[in-house]
Amino acid sequence: MKITDAKVIICSPGRNFVTLKIYTDEGLTGIGDATLNGRELAVASYLTDHVIPCLIGRDPHQIEDIWQYLYRGAYWRRGPVTMSAIAGVDTALWDIKAKAANMPLYQLLGGRSRSGIMVYGHANGRDIEEATDEALRYSEMGFKAIRAQAGVPGLKKVYGVSSGAQMASGAKFYEPADSSLPSEHDWSTERYLDHAPRLFEKLRETLGWDHHLLHDVHHRLTPIEAARLGKSLEPCRLFWMEDPTPAENQEAFRLIRQHTVTPIAVGEVFNSIWDCKDLIQNQYIDYIRATVVHAGGITHLRRIADLAAIYQVRTGSHGATDLSPVCMGAALHFDTWVPNFGIQEYMHHTDETDAVFPHDYSFRDGFLYAGEKPGHGVDIDEKLAEKYPYRRAYLPVNRLAHDGTLTNW
Repeated sequence: MKITDAKVIICSPGRNFVTLKIYTDEGLTGIGDATLNGRELAVASYLTDHVIPCLIGRDPHQIEDIWQYLYRGAYWRRGPVTMSAIAGVDTALWDIKAKAANMPLYQLLGGRSRSGIMVYGHANGRDIEEATDEALRYSEMGFKAIRAQAGVPGLKKVYGVSSGAQMASGAKFYEPADSSLPSEHDWSTERYLDHAPRLFEKLRETLGWDHHLLHDVHHRLTPIEAARLGKSLEPCRLFWMEDPTPAENQEAFRLIRQHTVTPIAVGEVFNSIWDCKDLIQNQYIDYIRATVVHAGGITHLRRIADLAAIYQVRTGSHGATDLSPVCMGAALHFDTWVPNFGIQEYMHHTDETDAVFPHDYSFRDGFLYAGEKPGHGVDIDEKLAEKYPYRRAYLPVNRLAHDGTLTNW
């Protein structure tokens, strides 16, 4: 079997997605997600101008060799653009290989390690009462694990705060702009640290102790501030505290670990094993959140998971709506197989997105289930995708409320 062609498909059914489709001389095709939210065209150009010419004529079954060729052969290694492009290729090749074997992808990876994939949903609100109502709604939907975020008094725009349809789709953070710049949110660490524990006290009072509760700090605290938050949340028994501080300095997590037993999750912005090597080996974290699309595909994510397993760190892959259903499908097959699975994030895509990317995974009573079709079970309706052209869009930026200093969003 040989690769005969490949093309990049860019569409925006509610938000932008970059999809790579690979063709073979035996009629099999595979697709992979290569979306990098807010920098989509950079990856599309990397694929079209630099990667696809190198794929033509190669054997698609040689996934490891092609991965090494694209990683080592470029000389300039790692980085979100390179690794997202490699992930698009890698996922498409695994899709082809599983189709050729007439197996669902998880079987090719080694078979089932579990019957279903526990997922968590997002319960967000403008205040504690609204966030609590949303948590109850997610409980009624069958979710066993719920991530909660609430507005902070005195701050106009806070990460995770929205309502209704925007809350389900994540559209609140995805702002198409013909000529404008990213929107700006404000932040106050002092107000947040005083307010966040009250949210989870209310949630435990309302939901009891039968649900897992999670919280995303979104890289906004210093290590000692994160330690304070983790310690204050200990009575509420969180499943995890996510991204408590920026992880460029992996050693920073040691200080958090010294002061709190609240579990720590990190990694949705990671793109290689080197981003989390020290975090894992020093046991500074409990969950690694790297994704198929941003961490070099299934091939590289397996290496990260294997390293994590040695140190009893479990997976908790990012699953927001900036990942297309193609990535979600691949992630669920990975989750079905990986022995040290922890949990999977799950945000509902819009109806338009689901129509463009028909898939066979399903949700029941707090769990997602990978389908049984050969491959990863997700396709793309190219004609329908053409109806949703690319629209330049940005994620917001964040400034401190008291003096306007740019900080982490």
